[in-house]
Amino acid sequence: MIDQTTVKALDLNRYLGKWYEIARFPHSFEKNLVGVTATYRLKADGMIEVLNEGFKNTLDGEHSKVIGKAKIPNKLESGKLKVSFFWIFYADYFVLELDEENYQYAMIGSSSDKYFWILCRTPQMNESVYNMLIDKARKRGYHLEKLYKVPQPVR
Repeated sequence: MIDQTTVKALDLNRYLGKWYEIARFPHSFEKNLVGVTATYRLKADGMIEVLNEGFKNTLDGEHSKVIGKAKIPNKLESGKLKVSFFWIFYADYFVLELDEENYQYAMIGSSSDKYFWILCRTPQMNESVYNMLIDKARKRGYHLEKLYKVPQPVR
């Protein structure tokens, strides 16, 4: 059983902006993508625009992007969002762990144990922070054998 407890409070304005995908579970909609980022922007209607970008196979490969939307359906559970890239079909987006002080890292899950991401504000994550998140994911019950470290540009 996976522990899907989300952060108690998510300050959406601090969460907005660009996040780099450090690691993820493989799935069809990001197949062969590297250098992946997700950028969140608040729209005038209160919805959140989600821009996912990456490159096919290599960091200088073909650019790929998709634009979706997100919302927080229950303000009392701000760590539980719904994200849609396909018409009206929404998927769970659970903020499981977050650097609550500086919003520099996040660990994302879903209602399904098939989806898992580690995000960072920079293309490279401090190894001790990464290991701490891996440890927390294991304690939550995630099986990390299939975790894929996403190549990112070196800065």
